[in-house]
Amino acid sequence: MSPRQRLRLVLVLGSLIAIGPLTIDMYLPALPAIAADLHTTSAAVQLTLTGTLAGLALGQLLIGPLSDALGRRLPLLTGVGLHVVASALCVVAPNVGLVGVLRVLQGLGVAAAAVVATAVVRDLFSGAAFATLFSRLMLVMGAAPILAPTLGSGVLRWSDWRGVFVVLAGFGLVLTVVAAFGLAETLPPERRRRGGVPAVLRDYRALLRDRTYLGLVLVTGLAMAALFAYVSGSSFVFQQQYGLDEQQFGLAFGAGAVGLIAATQLNVRLLRRYSPQRILVTALGVGTAAGLVLLTFAATGVGGLAGILASLWVVLAAAGLALPNAPALALSRHGEAAGTAAALLGAVQFGVGALAAPLVGVLGNGSVAMAVVVTGGMAAATVLLFAVARPGRLPEVEPAVVPVAPH
Repeated sequence: MSPRQRLRLVLVLGSLIAIGPLTIDMYLPALPAIAADLHTTSAAVQLTLTGTLAGLALGQLLIGPLSDALGRRLPLLTGVGLHVVASALCVVAPNVGLVGVLRVLQGLGVAAAAVVATAVVRDLFSGAAFATLFSRLMLVMGAAPILAPTLGSGVLRWSDWRGVFVVLAGFGLVLTVVAAFGLAETLPPERRRRGGVPAVLRDYRALLRDRTYLGLVLVTGLAMAALFAYVSGSSFVFQQQYGLDEQQFGLAFGAGAVGLIAATQLNVRLLRRYSPQRILVTALGVGTAAGLVLLTFAATGVGGLAGILASLWVVLAAAGLALPNAPALALSRHGEAAGTAAALLGAVQFGVGALAAPLVGVLGNGSVAMAVVVTGGMAAATVLLFAVARPGRLPEVEPAVVPVAPH
């Protein structure tokens, strides 16, 4: 694959991946406004975020096997179309309950983009090459959260919170065109899975029996839980506890995402010298230590907002190193069912994230609540890495690109 072809692939897959963070994060500055407009509580509004993550988790479990059986393009285009319809209906939703249901449907649609993008990378690459390309895609995944709250804040200058969903519907339409004309089929008919539901169940059973794969999937999910605890709690911590306005919140949120982006791009260079296993172990250790510092700052008030932001920056940077490498190690074990393996990985990622988001609200939506969940996620990921995945026993992954010509 030439550099130009690889760049085009990154741009197309990056567009697919971006719709997830945009859907999740773009309305974050509007959460307090939604609660006020719909006469509900902050915890109820946070459950709409949980609905999106739950839809992402469930949708991936369904779409992954479908993409292994039908190819990548059809499930992708159907899912993105569902996202467009759900976004448009959010514009006229009269209450928080209906918003929550529609956010679940948005999550189902976004799941198609997430699982297909990951499966396409696994169709074309494996091992360290997968981690390298996935790090490039993490640049988009990191940039999207920076842009999303800022875009959301910009929309709120000329519209209310419903305007955010108008923009999401429009982006979904553009993405449909990009996917239709810019992404070739990467799973030819002879490599597709046959056998219907029994075959799908056999694939999932085999995945769940693979202790190393399952351990790496849980590690990825817990690292994502730390990230979503920050996502769900930051608007309330920064705006209500520390008094930032919507535009200042966008800048503060973006500062954290800069750490995530920088780490994902550093990961590309680190992979030239170190194994994904070694980077993963180091990242989780640093992230856990930074989380403990964050919890100390939050509990004591020492350092104020600057201390909170600095320690969060390190935690997010550690997540930026962990999140490309744990999936690379997990998916390198199951290339024969890449869609199903990517689906289970994504379901756990966003399923655990869906649990972390309301937990911050239940604990009080303050800086201590956010810090407890962030630190707990990183610490639990570290423990599980050694107790279940056992990185010392992982085989070395191949450093070379393994291309498969798209059809």
